[in-house]
Amino acid sequence: MVAKKELSDAGGDRAAFLRALEALDRALDENVDRAQQMKRRIAELEEACATGRPIREIVPEEKTPLIVQLVTDSTNVLHDYGAAVRRTEARVLHREGMTMDQIARLFGVSRQRVSALLRDG
Repeated sequence: MVAKKELSDAGGDRAAFLRALEALDRALDENVDRAQQMKRRIAELEEACATGRPIREIVPEEKTPLIVQLVTDSTNVLHDYGAAVRRTEARVLHREGMTMDQIARLFGVSRQRVSALLRDG
């Protein structure tokens, strides 16, 4: 009975991991779009700065979202979706028999961090 429950739990963890990977993949596509937007904005800002105008005049005229907002959005998306991948991957690895120490070495984090990943809901 315990073995059956563990197998069904492992399947749920595996499915959650795959969903997290798919979500990260979509988020990366969005970040590619943001990166292209940022590259265009960089060129525009460099061109405007080349005229000698003060930056305090240039930046308020920038199209929105501002480049700093795009950077923040990209960073937040990677953090959020990356965290979901780390958490679900740690769970499935642990469920499949890896120790917290092994996962910690694999991820390059402390055992305490792995413990927190396994506890996080």
